Amino acid sequence: MCGAPTRGSATLRERALMSTNTKTPTRELAQRLSGTVEVLLLWHPAIEQVELSVCDPATGTGFHLDVAPDNALDAFHHPYAYAAGREARAERTIVDG
Repeated sequence: MCGAPTRGSATLRERALMSTNTKTPTRELAQRLSGTVEVLLLWHPAIEQVELSVCDPATGTGFHLDVAPDNALDAFHHPYAYAAGREARAERTIVDG
């Protein structure tokens, strides 16, 4: 999903902040590094959506999730727990559906 940046390629932050609509660029709300894992909280004003982006270039793994604004800081501080909770809720919805 995310790989280590190669020479001449955009970093995770640069790719995340690129926008097709130059009038309303994506805004970085928060960024942190934990070991090799980079966590970004992004706001896409054109679609009024908050996104959580997690990338570990050392392993080439990561994920992106849409986040409800009320849960944004919790997701930012606990991205793996938040992702696991969403996955569990989705599974319950499908099974119980």
